[in-house]
Amino acid sequence: MHQKSMPLYESLVNHISKNPISFHVPGHKNGELFGGETPFKSFAKFDVTELSGLDDLHDPQEAIKEAQDLLSALHRTRKSYFLVNGSTVGNLAMIMAACQEDDTVLVQRNCHKSILNGLMLAKVKPIFFSPDINKNLLIPSGPNKKVIQNAIEKNPHAKVLILTYPDYYGQTFNIKEIIDFAHEHNIVVLVDEAHGAHFQLGNPFPPSALQLGADIVVHSAHKTLPAMTMGSFLHINSDRINEQKVDFYLNVLQSSSPSYPIMASLDYARYYLGNYTEEDRDVFIHERKLFIRKLQEIPGLSVMTSDDPLKLILRHENLSGFELQEQLENVGIFPELADPYQVLLILPLIKQGMSFPFSEATERINKHLSKIDKNSKESKSFFEMKNPIDIVELSYSYKEMLNKPYEWVSINQSVGRIAAKMIIPYPPGIPLFLLGEKITDEHINHLQKLIQAGARFQGETQLKQGKIAVFL
Repeated sequence: MHQKSMPLYESLVNHISKNPISFHVPGHKNGELFGGETPFKSFAKFDVTELSGLDDLHDPQEAIKEAQDLLSALHRTRKSYFLVNGSTVGNLAMIMAACQEDDTVLVQRNCHKSILNGLMLAKVKPIFFSPDINKNLLIPSGPNKKVIQNAIEKNPHAKVLILTYPDYYGQTFNIKEIIDFAHEHNIVVLVDEAHGAHFQLGNPFPPSALQLGADIVVHSAHKTLPAMTMGSFLHINSDRINEQKVDFYLNVLQSSSPSYPIMASLDYARYYLGNYTEEDRDVFIHERKLFIRKLQEIPGLSVMTSDDPLKLILRHENLSGFELQEQLENVGIFPELADPYQVLLILPLIKQGMSFPFSEATERINKHLSKIDKNSKESKSFFEMKNPIDIVELSYSYKEMLNKPYEWVSINQSVGRIAAKMIIPYPPGIPLFLLGEKITDEHINHLQKLIQAGARFQGETQLKQGKIAVFL
């Protein structure tokens, strides 16, 4: 199939060209109720519902089906889907479709919280395997094949393996050898590839898990492609996945009133990717090199690259990652995230003929950071992360934890107790404490370092009061 059309977007444009009068939902009535004082009015014309000619995400027969078929053809999958509830709903659906209650599931420890929520909903028995530590970035990296082999040997009845590839920082690993090993043991492989929606382009980007044999993969189109927030893809890539179960769970979990602007942007994101040329790639690589060179010229600033060329990591010799983030935001430069040591930038996947304010960004950063007193350099205490325990099992099943009582205790009194709430630094949304995991000295040291550095946390916590929830 050619990738030159945008079926859903074109259907929406055709609908708008008829100058329609809305007597249907949504209540803004093609933007008329927004009035002239807001910019929403013109945009809202695209925010319609399942009208004649615009198809239905939950029973696609026309434009949406054609758009999803084009997506499947681009990625060479058995079937691909538009997601309007983010990669979260894709992760939930693929877990629910691939797992049965009480199945043993092998899970990469540094996974997104939506993976953990999916495991809870599916009521499976998770076995977590820990990643190695990247000594350069001082963060968890990819899993070690030997650790996974050990987990499979100890759990020969395991049914499913869940991997995260790449991580938030764009780090990858040899996922193919792990997929192949899992398949040799009749284990289905699910991959949260949220940050790799552009990997289909090939060199200089890493290969996609779809190309390397994963059975089902989720992409956050909105993270690296020109799609609206919450726009994502799900791809079935083998006959090990029951298509009917995926259909069922997506119908259950996704909104019954899907956003047409989000779906139209997904149609465009697929079109953008499908028509990305070698010349476009050359332009991106050239602009990226210039940007890196200008950043490296800024005193005190260092630049680290990742396996994914869209990701850049910045450090400053006088500032923690959170302080550097604050300094950049003071001049209108907004990184994706910060950790105690660095900030992460996600670059735009530009094409030839496009401009992006790289030069303005470096000028602002240079002008602002040059004011920092170089004589006030502080010795930053880097938390030396140790390789965690290879394999972790929860102390209680999810069913046991559902109604189990808990209490709040001081952070220092929690070692050896069982965590009753997840503690999630956000971003990136990877839990530091798993629900049902035994709390160790390493957990507490890492948590205190994050608190001291000014990290933000999601979930129900009393960290400001110095307390952690533990089971009784």
